[in-house]
Amino acid sequence: MQFCPKCGTTLVPSRKEKKIVMVCPKCKYTTRKAEKEVSKIRHEKEKIVVIGREEQKIRTLPKTSVVCPKCGNKEAYYWMVQTRGADESSTQFFRCTRCSATWRETS
Repeated sequence: MQFCPKCGTTLVPSRKEKKIVMVCPKCKYTTRKAEKEVSKIRHEKEKIVVIGREEQKIRTLPKTSVVCPKCGNKEAYYWMVQTRGADESSTQFFRCTRCSATWRETS
């Protein structure tokens, strides 16, 4: 993160003549060179990985009695992930033992 030396506002990346520069949105101060990380900025939706591909193959997760919303099976694997702030409760994920459908339940 870079700050404007004139007014102290956070500089934001901007494209200028096929180069990415840092610009102050308040006083329009512009740096001549940007950090390397700025060139890699992409506005993509962040993905939350609930369980990795390799872990999906391992069937050592605990099981519980719950009805699958897809196939009606009454048994599923479960695990918990802290997907929100530390002061909020965890999200419990389920994966059907029969059809491998995955769903979540917030508590």
